[in-house]
Amino acid sequence: MPEEIKGLLEKIQREGIQRATEESLKVINEAKGKSAEILAKARQEADLIIEKAKEEAVKTKDSTDSALRQAGRDFLISLRSEISSLLKGVVRGETSRALTPREMAGMINLLIKEYAKGDSPDKIEVLCSKEDLEKMKGFFLDRLSECIKGGIVMKPCDDITSGFIISFDSGKSHFDFSDQSLADYISSYLNKELAKVFNLK
Repeated sequence: MPEEIKGLLEKIQREGIQRATEESLKVINEAKGKSAEILAKARQEADLIIEKAKEEAVKTKDSTDSALRQAGRDFLISLRSEISSLLKGVVRGETSRALTPREMAGMINLLIKEYAKGDSPDKIEVLCSKEDLEKMKGFFLDRLSECIKGGIVMKPCDDITSGFIISFDSGKSHFDFSDQSLADYISSYLNKELAKVFNLK
């Protein structure tokens, strides 16, 4: 009987060890399966995070590049505007200096003579600054007035600092040779050239 008990105990022990081993292997295999599943899921999530990070990096780079291009363009536009204003001031100053009363008298004289070749105007009106008006009167008015039916009327104009405006139809239309108008005209040409330098439309 003791041998039977001993055999029974050994059998129980073997079966217990075998069962424990099987259970351990089962737990180990389940753990391996779960860890592989967790690892695969973690890799998938990591890949998604990396992909999103790459997309964000591209968006950020594109956004930064776009912002830099816009900032560069804004700077060039601002610089062009500053240079244009400076240029206009220089042009206006030089135009004012060039439009001396003697030069203006010569221009008016030439304009009237050329216009009178086609048709003798009824009345010519010349607007200029009060200061230039006094200086120009002696240069040509007496001689030219005799050639024109309606004569030449010289008027001061507060809006003109230098240069003149002339009308051959009693003020219905006019030709503007004021420093402001000439500076605008010259500046518009120079601004087109400036735009080419800055490559802006």
